[in-house]
Amino acid sequence: MADSIRVMMELGRKKPVAVAVAFDWPGWERSGSSEEAALRMLGTYCPRYAKVAKLAGIADEFSNIGDPVVVERIEGIGMTDFYGISMRAATPEEEQMSDGACERKIALLRACWTYFDGVASRVSAELRKGPRGGGRDRDRIVQHVNNVEISDFSKKVGLSTPIEAQLDPDALRAYRDAFCAAIRDFNARGAAARNWTVQFVIRHSAYHVLDHAWEMEDRDLSTSS
Repeated sequence: MADSIRVMMELGRKKPVAVAVAFDWPGWERSGSSEEAALRMLGTYCPRYAKVAKLAGIADEFSNIGDPVVVERIEGIGMTDFYGISMRAATPEEEQMSDGACERKIALLRACWTYFDGVASRVSAELRKGPRGGGRDRDRIVQHVNNVEISDFSKKVGLSTPIEAQLDPDALRAYRDAFCAAIRDFNARGAAARNWTVQFVIRHSAYHVLDHAWEMEDRDLSTSS
């Protein structure tokens, strides 16, 4: 029997919002107006996340997963209410990972970067306007994703990188290598990533990259609507 997908449900404090987080699969999380709606949305993105698992070299593992099972419910924060995103670590994400588990999650983060770069290289420069992402076009989305990661997420594991690194492919690649190395180091030492956990650093970075990759796909003007 296939292993079930462990899901943490992060619930809004003041608004009817729920975020279903498949925390063993960094980046795979979706929201809805209820737990049931969030789980349904998570399921609809399974085929899309399968492409990430394939890039990470673990397509077979992903193809054998079972049904989602909610193993934890936690109260979110203001950003959960406002943006419908998860901003808290699941209890298992507070644990120090084995080297193998850390490498598996790093591989999925790298796969999210690869997927994002691939999407950015093929979608139209101008993107369809509407509720899915508002008015930002491709280049501004790419800039936003890299800016936030370099200036915020990676600093949780002690990495300081000039924001201009995103403008040069070699420098961006070196930054990503350094980010992964810092994640390994913090995990090996059991160190806290400031007010985050190391696993949440990986998961939230992967989510941010992948969510905007899917946004660009959904708003691409070079494909039929």
